[in-house]
Amino acid sequence: MLDIKFIRENLEIVKLAATKKKIKVDLDRLVTVDDARKAVMTELETKKAEQNRVSADVATATPEVRTQLIQEMQTLKASIQADEEKLKPLMDEWKGLMLQVPNIPDMSVPDGDSDADNLEIKVWNPDGATEAPAPKPFPMKDHVELMTALKMVDFERGVKVHGFRGYFLTGDGARLSWAIWNYANDFFGQKGFEQLLGPTIVRKSNLYGTGHLPNDAEDLYFTQDDDVLIGTSEVSTMGFYADEVLDKAVFPIKHLAFSPCYRREAGSHGKDTRGLIRVHEFFKVEQVVLCEASHEESVRLHEEINRNTEEFIESLGIPYHTVLNCGGDIGQGQVKKYDIELWVPGEKTYREISSASYFHDFQTRRFNIRYKDESGVMRYAHSLNCTAIPTPRILVSLVENFQQADGTIVIPPVLQTYFGKAKIG
Repeated sequence: MLDIKFIRENLEIVKLAATKKKIKVDLDRLVTVDDARKAVMTELETKKAEQNRVSADVATATPEVRTQLIQEMQTLKASIQADEEKLKPLMDEWKGLMLQVPNIPDMSVPDGDSDADNLEIKVWNPDGATEAPAPKPFPMKDHVELMTALKMVDFERGVKVHGFRGYFLTGDGARLSWAIWNYANDFFGQKGFEQLLGPTIVRKSNLYGTGHLPNDAEDLYFTQDDDVLIGTSEVSTMGFYADEVLDKAVFPIKHLAFSPCYRREAGSHGKDTRGLIRVHEFFKVEQVVLCEASHEESVRLHEEINRNTEEFIESLGIPYHTVLNCGGDIGQGQVKKYDIELWVPGEKTYREISSASYFHDFQTRRFNIRYKDESGVMRYAHSLNCTAIPTPRILVSLVENFQQADGTIVIPPVLQTYFGKAKIG
């Protein structure tokens, strides 16, 4: 959430940000409502001050004057109640508009309408090539065919139990997921991240805090109590520090958060319906960072956490490229975002596996996460997050890239200790 003072003083810049992010919000209406809100609040403050003055005078007034003052207080009370009733719809509209105002994207964010306009900034292959991998010298199978033949997945029983997009990871499929989680825990733990396991059912306020509400409501699962099942552990991890004043000396705070995640995939019916690319429930290891209110520090840490995931993918030996997301493909709160996409031989394309974003104080204002700087001034912290690794999606690229001509799958060397063997099949 941006500060209303900043919005008013930089209205044209905020309008340009909304245009770049393809977000519709009536900023002129926001200013009008804010003017009305402030006028009523000023009137209320004046009347309440007068009410306090009259109340104090009552104690020392003569009986005749006291009667007159009590009548004044009753009139003031009625007027205050009327103003409070007038303020309530203004505040509701003001809050609704404020929740729609986007953060200002970095100048390096390219223009564009969708992920098709993202800018490729890096290509990595184990053999050092700087282009997409060449086809292997044998007929390639996709992950569905490979994993089904090796009894690593059962989609039929998954659909029977869960419904559309259901799956069971079985045998070596489940075992491989555990190997990846355990390897990720060690890999990112060595980079100074503290492990965190948090709630997956949270209050809606946490989704407003991260910016997933109100915009992503159709993609969320709600409980009968109107709580929410998280789609990323970023949500509960940020909520961990809500309404706290942190010690600046502990920055940067780095958490490696692990959780099951739930997404309805609303609006994607008919898209990626086959296999493990787009499922309703999955597991994710997430890097979540809080730091001091410094753009330079946010930029440094953004590059660092994105590079952490690149190094993790490189250690597995899976080809990937990294893209800089365009204005139309970054969220309301993000200042800048990178996506890492893994090569999927069966589709001859790259598929997103990780997103790295920084937000400045957009999220921490909503969560009220603050600290005192060296001068004793209270400031909102900055926040960042980046996917460390999601399962089962990574299995798609892993099994397809490491398949052999005989239908077996070689396990990347760094995973063999965790997995317990060098090959499946």
